[in-house]
Amino acid sequence: MSVSRRCLCCVKYLMFVFNLIFWLGGCGLFGIGVWLSFTQAEFSSLPLSFPSLSAANLLLVAGGITMVTGFLGCLGALKEQRCLLFMFFVILLLLVLTEVTLMLVMHIFHDKLDSKAQGELKEGMKTYESEPGLKKSWDNVQKMFKCCGVTNKTDWYDVLNGTLPSSCCSVGTDQCADGWSEPCYQKARQWLLDNIPSVLVFGVCIGVVQILALVFSLLMYCQILCAEKDLD
Repeated sequence: MSVSRRCLCCVKYLMFVFNLIFWLGGCGLFGIGVWLSFTQAEFSSLPLSFPSLSAANLLLVAGGITMVTGFLGCLGALKEQRCLLFMFFVILLLLVLTEVTLMLVMHIFHDKLDSKAQGELKEGMKTYESEPGLKKSWDNVQKMFKCCGVTNKTDWYDVLNGTLPSSCCSVGTDQCADGWSEPCYQKARQWLLDNIPSVLVFGVCIGVVQILALVFSLLMYCQILCAEKDLD
């Protein structure tokens, strides 16, 4: 066995292992997204800008793309096909660039994104009385987080003619005169931040694996070229 062929075998199995870890990481992200979706099912009628709902959808999409990309990388490594490896490299590079861009946008424009999301939720509140599904979702949110309104309990005054929904007060209260003071958007956001650290650590590990997978796919591509030249 030539030196280039031995190098190719080494890189091949290393890349397979890293892509297997990458694929398993995608399964983990997808699983967390599914869990988050199920835990938030009681208020699924709310706009997707609600913090925990948007996080669940983001994890589902990221997990799905990661699983497909990892599978493609494993297949490319086993088959030793330059076409698959090149496709894997391009998709993974685009994925990494998209992730970095999203993180920068969320960090730089987080105040504007929060304001936009709160505006969408307030707009959705206007159909509280006419849409039973939305009404049930808002009632479940306010009971679960012990909160009232999007940014303040006064958000309900324009919707319910100066009154508050019964879900703004303790369970069993028919008429709610003075509801919970904490806003639902901030309570849900804080709940998400309290439960997300382990997911962030997991995400950083996946990011490291992505960078290593990019390096190994490029190395393997070059090694296949060298092996083909030796055969010629």
